[in-house]
Amino acid sequence: MNDLAGETVEQQAYITRFLLDYTAVPLAWGTFLRGVLPARDAVRVVTGAADTVAPHELVAYEVPLSDEDEEPVTAPLVLGWTRTLTSGPLPHTDATVMGMPLVPVDTTILEPADATSTDQALRVLRTLAWPFVETPPSPALCGFLFTGQDTMRLYLAVEKVDGLIAADVQLTGALTALLAALPSLIGEEERWVTDTSDPHCVHVVDLTTW
Repeated sequence: MNDLAGETVEQQAYITRFLLDYTAVPLAWGTFLRGVLPARDAVRVVTGAADTVAPHELVAYEVPLSDEDEEPVTAPLVLGWTRTLTSGPLPHTDATVMGMPLVPVDTTILEPADATSTDQALRVLRTLAWPFVETPPSPALCGFLFTGQDTMRLYLAVEKVDGLIAADVQLTGALTALLAALPSLIGEEERWVTDTSDPHCVHVVDLTTW
């Protein structure tokens, strides 16, 4: 993985980690985080009502990873922009991805919403519970998407692959064993298949029945 791709993966993983709480804490009113899709030089923040998985009921906001000065955007800024967007009417868009409306975000004109007291509390608790470490988890979780009431797609960076591998997992069953085996399972090339409907990965591994 070249340095540029490595920096992108690291930033996508950082944004994904930061936003995870908002799968349970609403972004605005009844809108929650339903996924983070890693795209080229961007993240696509997927939002919708709690427990929604139907693509036509979700919205993906494509946020660039760098600002107008080519500086990396921070996760709190991504959160602020997403909250501004989800607090208003859905912007018009003709683009779609995986059946969802896809809204490109112009961060040069969009004002991020202010942090809430809940945001601040989460930052304190997250920092103490999951302190920053120089070596990120491997494989790096660069995104995810709820695909069913009991299933999720994980987007993972693997050193030997030029691109991301998506792992479809079930949220019930022997999760502890699955998570322990996940790093080796996604590296088994005989498990790799192609999903032409998903532009966010190069291979997919089905682990829902593992």
